Formats: sequence, structure tokens, C-alpha cells
Amino acid sequence: MINFRVENLDALLAALREEGVQVMDATETMDGIGKFGWIVDPEGNKIELWQPA
Repeated sequence: MINFRVENLDALLAALREEGVQVMDATETMDGIGKFGWIVDPEGNKIELWQPA
């Protein structure tokens, strides 16, 4: 899995949805670590997006 560090996870996921990217519904927040969300590329690879705490 590829992991990208992002500045604003919620805004990025919303923008990607608008562009037709497959965005997984769930996000996860880990205290002291940050918030995680996932997208799937056209080949089916899961990509993790991480907004540090």
C-alpha cells in the first residue's frame, strides 16, 4: 500500500469524490497519530491518505 501525507484529509477526500475517484467510506482517527482515509486507483490498488495529528 502507498501512503501519502496530506494537510486536510476531509477536503481532499471531498475533492477526489467530485472528480470520480473511488473513495472508501470509512476514515479512522488515532489519538496522537492523526486521521486516515483511503482511495482506490483505477487498477484496484488501495492508497492511504494520512493527516498527521
